[in-house]
Amino acid sequence: MRKLLFESLIRPPLTEPAPPVSEAAMTELAAAIERSARRRLGRSLSIRAVDAGSCNGCELEMHALSNTFYDIERFGLRFVASPRHADVLLVTGPVTRNMAQALERTYNATPDPKWVVALGGCARDGGCFAGSYAVIGGVSKVVPVDLHIPGCPPSPMDILSGLLGLFEDVSEEGRVS
Repeated sequence: MRKLLFESLIRPPLTEPAPPVSEAAMTELAAAIERSARRRLGRSLSIRAVDAGSCNGCELEMHALSNTFYDIERFGLRFVASPRHADVLLVTGPVTRNMAQALERTYNATPDPKWVVALGGCARDGGCFAGSYAVIGGVSKVVPVDLHIPGCPPSPMDILSGLLGLFEDVSEEGRVS
């Protein structure tokens, strides 16, 4: 045990390099999202993450938005714990039979105007879990979806680009045209 401890003090940690993302591009994208959100809502954007039965790949990328590299809160985007404070429901995974009612209740608890974003291939149509006895299908089978962000899992930059696209395409009635 002592040998392992000493080796861990000498050996550097094994980490992956940071993703090859331009800081200027990320700053510009996040600033555009903030401008769009303030123009549409008059305030910052609040996001409620809903896991409808995913493998957690999309959650890892979604939570990476809050780390020190992306730090979306500096641009007025934030994750909230309650659907009653949310503007956007960011739903991941195929909707399982056990989560269908919870997703519908979360949607109903979110105040208008609200948008639903299906994050990843599984949220779109069930992905590799489609046809399982435990899976209903994509998010659109339970609640209306305004935007699908493809990928398995989508990168944090893809998620930011999708959110910007959501606000650029929102019509006056509050739904994506």
